[in-house]
Amino acid sequence: MPPKQMTGKGRTVAEPSFASSAIQAFASSENRSVVSAVGLFAIGVTFLHSSWAEILLPA
Repeated sequence: MPPKQMTGKGRTVAEPSFASSAIQAFASSENRSVVSAVGLFAIGVTFLHSSWAEILLPA
């Protein structure tokens, strides 16, 4: 198991928190297409599950 803290030049530097590293991963340009696809899928599912989906039905 890796150490909880890393040392560098005589000072103790704490590891970034889980939330900070997760936000950095979502904001990374490498993951932009995956995050966009998941977001659009979630918006589509939300729309189809709502009452607004009735506008898609033929008259």
